[in-house]
Amino acid sequence: MEKKLIDRIKDKSATIGVIGLGYVGLPLAVEFAKAGFHVTGFDILADKVKMINAGKSYIDDISDDHLTSVVKSGYLRATTDDAPLANMDCVSICVPTPLSKTKDPDISFILASLDWVRKHLHRDMLIVLESTTYPGTTVEVIQPKLEESGLKVGRDFYLAFSPERVDPGNPVYTTMNTPRVVGGTTKKCTEVAKLYYEQVIPNIYPVSSTQAAEMVKLLENTFRSVNIGLVNEMAVMCDRLGLDVWEIIDAAATKPFGFMRFYPGPGLGGHCIPIDPHYLSWKLKSLNYYARFIELAGDINSHMPEWVVDRITSLMNKQGKAVKGAKVVVLGIAYKRDIQDVRESPALDVIRLLENLGAKLKYHDPYVPQIKWHDGLLKSTKLTATLLSDADLVVIVTDHTGFDYQWIVDNARLVFDTRNATSKVTKNRSKIACL
Repeated sequence: MEKKLIDRIKDKSATIGVIGLGYVGLPLAVEFAKAGFHVTGFDILADKVKMINAGKSYIDDISDDHLTSVVKSGYLRATTDDAPLANMDCVSICVPTPLSKTKDPDISFILASLDWVRKHLHRDMLIVLESTTYPGTTVEVIQPKLEESGLKVGRDFYLAFSPERVDPGNPVYTTMNTPRVVGGTTKKCTEVAKLYYEQVIPNIYPVSSTQAAEMVKLLENTFRSVNIGLVNEMAVMCDRLGLDVWEIIDAAATKPFGFMRFYPGPGLGGHCIPIDPHYLSWKLKSLNYYARFIELAGDINSHMPEWVVDRITSLMNKQGKAVKGAKVVVLGIAYKRDIQDVRESPALDVIRLLENLGAKLKYHDPYVPQIKWHDGLLKSTKLTATLLSDADLVVIVTDHTGFDYQWIVDNARLVFDTRNATSKVTKNRSKIACL
């Protein structure tokens, strides 16, 4: 059985299913299709499926041309129907894993996908979970449910975990050239999963178990969260000491060993760093262990929007103005530069907090024309000299590379820069206040 699946993967006759067609699943599906595999993408959202089948991408990292090419060639199609899973040889589960309001893991999307797979599970099938989750999910949740079918993992079908490492908007590292970690529930499972991903990703690093692979992803993003929390606290301390945190970081980075550059900001955003460490913290609480670094970093990072608004209030007071009634323009509401993703974006918290203080808010973001806001929509305002000059304060929250920062400073009365985006501005620097 194992040899048959391996042969099909090697000669590209294996059929590929990708469940969840977001920032992780769609790029993966496109890469397998480009490699010559017949890929079926599964999603519960009909609008997404319709756009994919029409060759229209809603993902920053996938162009319409690349998507159209694999759709028209017949190598990629999308559906909301789970029935075609019965014909899949390999299935990657790439669904969201958010947190509940109490910061407990929400694996409901994984469980829903699992119901689909379990319904159509057959011999000689590989299932790989890519969604970030707590260590033990694959063997404690997925394996028992699949084995209820009577099929045995490692004998009748193969099960593995391979954490996604997507960095939306990264021009250098993509799905294809970012090394992959793979861990199977058995040695054979690891071997089959490794071969599967090697068809589109050259560098595969196998680990001893699914639990190890799950932990790898949590370490990666906990490392980033803790270091961002450290540098965010450093920004607060430098402000109290009257120092420029950006100067301090640049000077420290001249050390050729023992220091890695991280930057402060208005808070954490995106689908990983604000969320993933809490999966590990939650798991450890069940083992009577308190993950102090994770909790402290999460506390610091989650309160950065409040600190930003405190700084804004102070700046306005120095100008003899109150935040209430002030005209404030927020530049950038995506969670990071040059993408359209607003998930967990700190800009949303900054806007909400300023609104609560009575500020009159407008925003501009070339990547985000509108967002759902309260019971309606908040729409991006056209960026003009008049918009800037009429504002009491312009707040740079997302440092899109397309912004002309010198022009922005020239036309604004006062600019609060949370990203050090104005570092190269040479004129009118007296108008700028940095985080």
